[in-house]
Amino acid sequence: MCGILGVVSQTPANQLLYDGLQVLQHRGQDAAGIATLDGRTFHLHKGNGMVRDVFRTRNMRALTGNAGIAHVRYPTAGSAVDHNEAQPFYVNSPFGIVLGHNGNLTNTEELQKQLFVDDLRHVNTNSDSEVLLNVFAHELQAKSKGVRLDAAAIFAAVAGVHQRCRGAYAVVAMIAGYGLVAFRDIYGIRPLVVGVNETANGPEYLVASESVALDTLGFTFLRDIAPGEAVYIDFNGKMQTKLCSDKAKLNSCIFEYVYFARPDSVIDGVSVYETRLYMGEYLAEKLKREWVNVQIDVVIPIPDSSRPSALQLANHLNIRFREGFVKNRYIGRTFIMPGQAMRKKSVRQKLNAIGVEFKGKNVLLVDDSIVRGTTSREIVQMARDAGALKVYFASAAPPVRFPNVYGIDMPSRTELIATGRTDEEICFEIGADGVIYQDLEDLKAAVRKANPNIVDFDASCFDGQYITGDITPEYLDRVEARRNGEKDVKPTDDDQMELNLAMSASSM
Repeated sequence: MCGILGVVSQTPANQLLYDGLQVLQHRGQDAAGIATLDGRTFHLHKGNGMVRDVFRTRNMRALTGNAGIAHVRYPTAGSAVDHNEAQPFYVNSPFGIVLGHNGNLTNTEELQKQLFVDDLRHVNTNSDSEVLLNVFAHELQAKSKGVRLDAAAIFAAVAGVHQRCRGAYAVVAMIAGYGLVAFRDIYGIRPLVVGVNETANGPEYLVASESVALDTLGFTFLRDIAPGEAVYIDFNGKMQTKLCSDKAKLNSCIFEYVYFARPDSVIDGVSVYETRLYMGEYLAEKLKREWVNVQIDVVIPIPDSSRPSALQLANHLNIRFREGFVKNRYIGRTFIMPGQAMRKKSVRQKLNAIGVEFKGKNVLLVDDSIVRGTTSREIVQMARDAGALKVYFASAAPPVRFPNVYGIDMPSRTELIATGRTDEEICFEIGADGVIYQDLEDLKAAVRKANPNIVDFDASCFDGQYITGDITPEYLDRVEARRNGEKDVKPTDDDQMELNLAMSASSM
């Protein structure tokens, strides 16, 4: 998961892009980068770390020009420490192009071979984003036929990308001498929006991963970029759009609403905050049905993304809602930190219990999801240490049983606590007195309640149904082998059977 921005402005773009990255910092904490265009010259600065750490005054002064793109990185492919894989990436053939990408390609190895053997292009890192950039550059060269570009050739190049690339990708790119290009994969798995700011000198356009970036930077939301659609904004401020695939169909990632997106964002016409309220209502109804004899004294959210769900659940059940944890705002999001040891250490640094809210009480902790279980285990123990009599745990999302291959760092079945375990076994693993999960159909209903026009989702981490149709057990073996530094990783027979059944269901 990453955050991307692209702007064509009437004034210097550097501050806009920096401020926008700060707003999207929750989408990636590993690296940050900004590229601007001044005339025909690109200015690029990027590096590992948070936005505030990567950019200094001298860096900002060097980022001149009224147009640019920006990126915050959350590593899902390539290296988590190699600064060369920070984005944006740049190529100078056949045109000067910089590109930033949110998502994950699922046919990267195949594309790398094509680029080297057929397209005669060199990829310098292990990043799928650099692969995507070179595919786009090659398609631009083929569609322009060696002459000047126009909107038709750019849209044809994006159509070529859709034909060659599989997986999830929301992209912002800038072509020297032409303009800003933004496009979204044919399933719309990763979010992308566009907004406008009308000025006395003409319109300014901003493309961003989430609508909250438009709000905070003073832009008016125009709309979501549709699946398979491309937006081209030339440097004179003219915007053109085209649907570049006849196979496009919206299947937005449902985990955006659960965890990743900010609550004040609207994605594909769905208020993230409103959805999380509905998630609490549906979870409350399940508690009524299944935990009839469970006595709960207080509902406590695990800050921050679970707070709307926990509040609505408490109101629905007429149980006291209390803030039981104080959050250290200077510790990053533990879910997207690489390494179990780092996550475990960060939980204790990030949260501290308010003892009076726990002592002598039966407590229901509500979190947005349970992924690896490391955070949940630490928090349950914190509640016990603070004097809770009973600690129950509710997840506003269903069990995460399958790897996510579309841009979320859930690639290993062995790291997912719900894979191959019953709810009772998960309860034991995290040390709780009871665990209850949201049903997947209720989660989908919560999103549709906020926008009835939403039909389908990417919910692969919950149901194992991979909408791109190219994910096999062998593919997941290779992903896990690379992640673990091993030559081969074999799932258990039960895991293999569960995955095969899910994939069979997805093809019906």
